Amino acid sequence: MHRTDTHTNLAARMGRWSASHWKAATFGWLFFVLVAFMLGGLVGTTTIDQNASGPGESGRMNEILDAGFKQPAAENVLIQSRSARVGSAAFDAAIADVAARVAAIADVQDVRSPLAPGNAGQISKNRHAALVQFEIRGEKDEAADKIAPVLAAVAAAQRAHPGFTIGEFGDASAERAVVESYDEDLGKAGMLSLPVTLIVLVLTFGSLVAAGIPLLLALTAVFATFGLVALSSLVLPVALQAPAMVLLIGLAVGVDYSMFYLKRERQERAAGRSPRAALEVAAATSGHSVLISGLTVIVAMAGMFLTGDAIFASLALATILVVAVAVLGSLTVLPALLSRLGDKVERGRIPFFSRLRRDEGEGRFWGAIVDRVLRRPVLWAAVSGGVLLLLAAPALQLQLAAQGPESFPRDIEVIDTYDRMQAAFPGSALPANVVVEAPSVRTPAVQDAISELKQRALASGQAFEPITVAVNEAGTVANITVPIAGNGTDAASNTSFRLLRQELVPETVGALPNTQAGVTGTTASWRDQADELRSNLLPVVAFVLVFAFALMLVAFRSLVIAAKAIVLNLLSVAAAYGVLVLVFQHGVGKDLLGVTSVDGIDAVVPLLLFVILFGLSMDYHVFIISRIRETFERGKSMDEAVSHGIKSTAGIVTSAAIVMVFVFAIFGTLSWPFFKQFGVGLSAAILIDATIVRAVLLPASMKLLGDWNWYLPSWLQWLPQRGRATEIAPDPSPASA
Repeated sequence: MHRTDTHTNLAARMGRWSASHWKAATFGWLFFVLVAFMLGGLVGTTTIDQNASGPGESGRMNEILDAGFKQPAAENVLIQSRSARVGSAAFDAAIADVAARVAAIADVQDVRSPLAPGNAGQISKNRHAALVQFEIRGEKDEAADKIAPVLAAVAAAQRAHPGFTIGEFGDASAERAVVESYDEDLGKAGMLSLPVTLIVLVLTFGSLVAAGIPLLLALTAVFATFGLVALSSLVLPVALQAPAMVLLIGLAVGVDYSMFYLKRERQERAAGRSPRAALEVAAATSGHSVLISGLTVIVAMAGMFLTGDAIFASLALATILVVAVAVLGSLTVLPALLSRLGDKVERGRIPFFSRLRRDEGEGRFWGAIVDRVLRRPVLWAAVSGGVLLLLAAPALQLQLAAQGPESFPRDIEVIDTYDRMQAAFPGSALPANVVVEAPSVRTPAVQDAISELKQRALASGQAFEPITVAVNEAGTVANITVPIAGNGTDAASNTSFRLLRQELVPETVGALPNTQAGVTGTTASWRDQADELRSNLLPVVAFVLVFAFALMLVAFRSLVIAAKAIVLNLLSVAAAYGVLVLVFQHGVGKDLLGVTSVDGIDAVVPLLLFVILFGLSMDYHVFIISRIRETFERGKSMDEAVSHGIKSTAGIVTSAAIVMVFVFAIFGTLSWPFFKQFGVGLSAAILIDATIVRAVLLPASMKLLGDWNWYLPSWLQWLPQRGRATEIAPDPSPASA
């Protein structure tokens, strides 16, 4: 007879309560999901103001501009012809028509036609292109909601003048197009992820009911989190990437956690235990592992709050919420459903797939690998460690690069207009802004300094006409718009920006007494944000490492296990960085992935990957180490514990990794650079982690360290004892796969 002691850890208690109160747990979960989603929809989502002042000099200059001007969204309509030139009847008629159409819209103000006196700078040098410029009335952060009638008017002008190419690019039109494209990518990811995940689950469990439970729980966790994120956005506005993070991480961890739990319950049933006893074991073991893994992800993500950046804080909160909800579902509604279904969870068997499943045994494939690793641990540790270091080596060349319009999807209409505008009017699409604040910017001294700045900028070849100057009503602030070389985010733009900030501005307007001057704009803002991120990188990394180490130390009461978890996770992350550099800087496989730019890695990606991968990698580590520890505590030798622990978990770890790899890889096929880099980095890291790290390097290191794996110095003996786990009698001769 199998003996089961009373389980005292939190996961076991939650599982026992849910199994005994399955209606309350199940319907309570559904009520929670429904209420969270509906409340979020009613409240709506407050997004981060893309025009908010950032860090550094650019942030200070933006604050001066905001205080001195009412800065509306600026828009441009580009009118081009291959044959006609400005001055011809047809071209002038097209310009006049566009100006009249946009001026007729109530939310448009300050329409500036290139035909008006003093606006020659709005006509290209070859006179085959012209810009009609205007502003959207009201606050800049509300302009995207008002731009639809303007876009319709521009489209009507294009139809009325088929011999011309007419398109719009500006603050509001670009923001609207970006949001719509992001939403389209997110919908595509969701549609592709679901069938792929279901197929992997059917392969793993062999039945539709068993496969459907993890997917259903993950989806409900995602929907609940969408609502919670909307509610939390009242306090912390949401980044544009947050919904993608919720879907990506929620689907991955939600399915993984449920798989670990369900697979262990099925293994215990196959070993001959009663449904209730099997559920007790799964709750006390896999449930406990899920709780530790979830806490590790949450702690790792919390480190991003230390950046002080609104985008990172938003992504951290979104991920924390979806992981917490997924953990809650796995520890409550999952045992409730399993207690109600019992062996009915096997319904809907797929004949061929069900024969592939092995609940009770150890897989032949992984068994053969682990046996070889344990026979020659030094050799395999050296080989696997060498492979990881080789993959990580390119990470030393990692370069951060802003992902500007040049790397955006080319099928977006405003990006096509941007390309043509950039060619006809270099630098005018994303110019630099020199801001001057003085008691009066209309004095001869200030005006002379501005004139000198313009002359020197044009003479350098790094700036272009038209350089325009706007002065606020009080005469205290001047906004000098300087079209610069490059696309706003590339090396040429950075060179122009450095020239302005380090030489021209300090030596002209910045040298005046009682005057404050600086540079802002797209290039300046990105550089300042990148510098701010670098300065906060060390505290974030230290926070994640220290708290992850502490969690593992408390969970396993082993200094060696905790330290080794940190080292192995760092190797996985470094290898993922190396893959990113190979693809997005050296261009390896870029055509296959549709990568349009290999300038560098999005500044958000490396830190985001670090914290997420550090958390996700713990899933497998905790699950495997828990099984090894459990077997060791039953009296097995260290070799036997490592062998059985890894062999008995290898199948489910592989299946869980396949789910993550496929879901993340789908994001690598999407249009936006952020999605591509994030998807490729995550899928590469999980694949490396579940194979080289967990199946080779981990058992090799466990074998080499032997009983030292459980070393806890005397000065740490005060750590709390683990809750009593199941006292499991030996499994009844599991059949070898």
